[in-house]
Amino acid sequence: MKGLLFVDGYNIIGDWPELKALQEKDLAEARDRLIEKMAEYQAYTGIEVTVIFDAHMVSGTGKNYHQYEINIVYTKEKETADERIEKLVNETKRIDRQIYVATSDFVEQRVIFASGAYRKSARELRTEMEQIEKGISVEVARTKKTKVKTKLPISDEMAELFEKWRRGKR
Repeated sequence: MKGLLFVDGYNIIGDWPELKALQEKDLAEARDRLIEKMAEYQAYTGIEVTVIFDAHMVSGTGKNYHQYEINIVYTKEKETADERIEKLVNETKRIDRQIYVATSDFVEQRVIFASGAYRKSARELRTEMEQIEKGISVEVARTKKTKVKTKLPISDEMAELFEKWRRGKR
């Protein structure tokens, strides 16, 4: 992996307009949408992503799990996402690794910068994510345009039929 990105989940949700609006109706859906976007970010950039959520917004005590190949962390009771991020930065920093923290909390940005990590504001992360989504769309369109190549002299219709079968579609 190129580096690490620690994301202050609720800070990002509260900053991105589409997630903020969703949060007001369904907090769990807003969390899931952020996790999906960060999975795309990780897949596209190769940067390992960990999303940290404060425990006070969910029931139960701290837990970690893996979803869509990214790490999801819920802090322990009375532990903030900022505290956990600072701990993670200190545990994972190495001379050969770049660590980024996505948050728009100015105080946290200063603390993180002093710890040797790079800050990424919620707005910067959103802009980067929009570029990634455009890049993914271009790749999908290019893949769809790529004609199926075969060594057999068959018609385009037959090639399409065989491709559907190969993909398990009938």
